[in-house]
This record gives sequence, C-alpha cells and structure tokens, in this order.
Amino acid sequence: MSENTTPEGRAPVPPEAGPAPTPGLQAAAPVDEARRHETVSRSVLRQIMESNWVVTLFAIVAAMLLGGVLIAAADAEVRESAGWLFARPTDFFSAIWNAVAGAYSALFQGAVFNAQGRNVAQMIRPITETMTISTPLIFAGLGIGLGFRAGLFNIGAQGQIILGAVLGGFIGFTFELPVVLHLVLAALGAALGGALWASIAGILKATTGANEVIVTIMLNNVAIYLIGWLLSTQAFRRPGSAQPLSPQILETARYPQLLGPQFRLHLGFLLALLAAAGVWWLMERSTLGLRFRAVGANPNAARTAGISVPRTTVWVMAIAGSLAGLAGSAQILGTETSGLTDGIAASFGFDAITVALLGRSKPGGTVLAGLLFGGLRAGGVLMQARTGTPIDIVLVVQSFIVLFIAAPPLVRAIFRLPQRGGMTRAEKRAAKTAQEVAA
Repeated sequence: MSENTTPEGRAPVPPEAGPAPTPGLQAAAPVDEARRHETVSRSVLRQIMESNWVVTLFAIVAAMLLGGVLIAAADAEVRESAGWLFARPTDFFSAIWNAVAGAYSALFQGAVFNAQGRNVAQMIRPITETMTISTPLIFAGLGIGLGFRAGLFNIGAQGQIILGAVLGGFIGFTFELPVVLHLVLAALGAALGGALWASIAGILKATTGANEVIVTIMLNNVAIYLIGWLLSTQAFRRPGSAQPLSPQILETARYPQLLGPQFRLHLGFLLALLAAAGVWWLMERSTLGLRFRAVGANPNAARTAGISVPRTTVWVMAIAGSLAGLAGSAQILGTETSGLTDGIAASFGFDAITVALLGRSKPGGTVLAGLLFGGLRAGGVLMQARTGTPIDIVLVVQSFIVLFIAAPPLVRAIFRLPQRGGMTRAEKRAAKTAQEVAA
C-alpha cells in the first residue's frame, strides 16, 4: 500500500477547493456597505420630507406638550402641591395649569406681541426680534434643505456661516466704498466664503466619494479654529485691543434698519424671503433644479439619463454654502455689526438642520420653521425672566421637535393618524362592516 492510497486501495480525494477569491472583493465589501447605508439614509430623509403638514403640526404639538410636562416639573409650586395630591388634587392641577400657561403666555408675549407694552414700539418689538433671529436660520435652512432634496447631508452650515461672516466682515471693515456698492460687495463676499467652504466637501464627494457628513463636520471644526486664529492676526484684530475682536463694520456696509434704530430688524430679513423665492424657482422651474431633484431621487437613474452626478454634487454644495454664507452676512452686517468674534455663528448652523427638517426642505416651510425657532429663541428670554422657567426648556422643546419630525410613524401612532396612502379609520370601519355583511 503506497502512501498515496487509502486503506481501501483508492486514491485519496483532495479537499474540494472553493472558488478563487475575486481580486478586490474585500475592498469592494466596505464600498457596498457604505452604499447600503447611503441608500437607507436617503430613504429615511425622503420619508421625512414626504410627510404631510398634519404630521409636522402634530409633531410640534407633541413637543409643546412634553415641554409643558418639563415646565410643570421645574416649577416649585407644582412640586410643593404634589405633597398633598390626594388630599387636595385641585391645588396640584391648578399649579400645573398656572405654571404651563404662565410660561407659554410669556413665551408668546416675548415672541409675537406684548399686549402690556406702554407704546406701539414695545408691543411689536417681540415680532421684530423673532424676524431678526430667524433671518440666519432661514438662510442656512434653505441651504441645508437644498442639499437634502439633492440627496446630500450638508451638516456644515456652521462652518459655512463662519466663513461667510469672515469674508463679508473683512470686506465690511477694511474697504471704504460707496454705500450701495460696499454693502453689495460685502454680502457677495459672504456668499462666496460660504460657497468656497462648502465646495471643499462637494469636490471631495464628487472626486473621491468621501462622505459629506464626515467632511462637513470636520470643516466645522476647522472653521471654528480658523476664525480664532484670524482674530489673533493683525489684519483682523481691532487696533489697540487685546481681545479677539475685529474692527466695527463700516456704516456703508451694514444692512439698513427696516423700522428705524429702535429695532434690530434689518434688510437681511427681506433678502432671506427673496432667497426663499429664488430657491423655489430654482428647484421647481429651472433645469438645474430638475437635475438636483433627479440626483436626489435616484443618482443611478440620473446618471443613466445623462446627468453628471459629480458636477451636480459640486453645484449643490456651492449653492447651499452660499446661502449659509448669507446667514453669516445677516449676523456680521446686520445684527452683530460691532465686530467679528469667534461666536459670530452662535448655534445657527446646527439649528438650521432642524429648521430644514421641520420645513420638509421646502422654501415656504423653511421660512415658517425659521420664524418658529426664532420665536422660541426670542420668547425664551422673557419666559425665563417673568416665570423663572429655565431657558433650556426651549432647547428641549426644539430637541423634541427634531425627534418627532425624524419619526413620522411615531407621530402617527401617538395621535392615531392614518398612514400615508392608507385608509382612514372611517374607511377601515366601513370595510370591516362590508366584510361582516358579506360573511
């Protein structure tokens, strides 16, 4: 018996060899996984954008109700009356009503109309503050919503606002030009700064497939440190000051006040409304907007139809960044004209993500959502001053709105709303009755 035979005298059967590994298969697996995640993300985003206004309204109502629970829990009188809840339940519920109604009443008076004002200016000041605060939110929300409709998650509005404020502010305090020309150049510079910053993510996405979410988040951090460094240089530091503060914006480069010097409302608000109208025309009436929507709906089908997806990606990011840059111009040329600081963007870039989601990435919805969030910011100050309610409650309400907007099925389940495209409860009852009759 040879070494190459089995005890039965047969030649050993070699183990079955599997198919040869395909070159590059392991490298392609992560790519396929990334594409799968991108497809899921597009599906979730499309579901959010396609939810109707009823779901959006009920999402806001649910957030306000939960905010009321937190307001009641933070109120000292409510906590005290809870000690004798079973002995005197009316005191407990009365304290809850007083706390919640008082807080939301103060929020309304601080955001819309102050009926206790001594003159007309004091009465309408709240709504002007709401419009002022909403201006950068509308600009940046339009840019983010534009990206969403094109299938891009532009999370970099914060950095784009900063770069827009940097370039627009530099033009505003450095050059001495005629009134109209100076303002126009400063605003265009702000738009250009945001566009250039967003284009970095667009070019990387188009050429290398880099994830725009990660790139834009990293660019936010770079922009934060960049403005800190710029304010330490001779070109940006105010002469004679050791603080990180630039010179004041020249009068010729400032947005004019719409209602006089006693109000902060400036021309930037009207420009934001015009920008919303322009975005609507772009997305609904122009060929370029059709390409944006086609790529957002199905990039593979758009590519088959002859649309250059990489070029479209760059265009989307550039336009979105220019809108966010105009949000920076609303800050430095309109509201914070005393000088450029490292906090010029506040949290507008991050809040604008919520504004775009709440507005379902549509221009009209974005304007209304921006006004809502501007009102929450403006009214939160008076709410805290008058009732002692922590202003952080406003941030919690905003977070709840994000939660419910991001989960339309949850809102439908809470309020028992019919599914999109499904039967209403009355239709279901009629169908059930018909089945019983037929049986």
